[in-house]
Amino acid sequence: MLTHRPVQKEDIPIICQFPRSAEELFFLFPKATYPLTPEQLQGAIDQRFDSTVILWEGQQAGFANFYICKPGEECHIGNVIVDPNLRGKGVGKYVIETMIDIAFEKYDVQEVHISCFNRNVVGLLLYAQLGFNPFAIEERQDYQGKRIAVIKFKMNRQE
Repeated sequence: MLTHRPVQKEDIPIICQFPRSAEELFFLFPKATYPLTPEQLQGAIDQRFDSTVILWEGQQAGFANFYICKPGEECHIGNVIVDPNLRGKGVGKYVIETMIDIAFEKYDVQEVHISCFNRNVVGLLLYAQLGFNPFAIEERQDYQGKRIAVIKFKMNRQE
């Protein structure tokens, strides 16, 4: 039911529809402005690695990539989003597991990192469930200039 492939140009306008609010977009892509446009997303894709689309019965259901990738060392997962109509069905778990597999198999990294804002409870719980461990908390500002914490997680290859 779930598969994945590299992002294609025709996926971009569909993925741009996934964030339903400025807050959801902030969780996905803190530097973007709501609503997400194809130009903003393409700009991120152009600067990142392994932008991957998750398909649910052939339809775009999720997306993620790496914003840092150091072969043999570490990859950092970013731009994670799931179609709002498919949330709660295991798509997010598949997105993260797919990116972990790419990091370990393609780049032979020792660690995979992911960050999550404190208000994204679904993400925090998912990352912990998948075996990521928190190791740092940093203060940031959200899209309204309010204080927010970003929790940094990592998973070691040995674990």
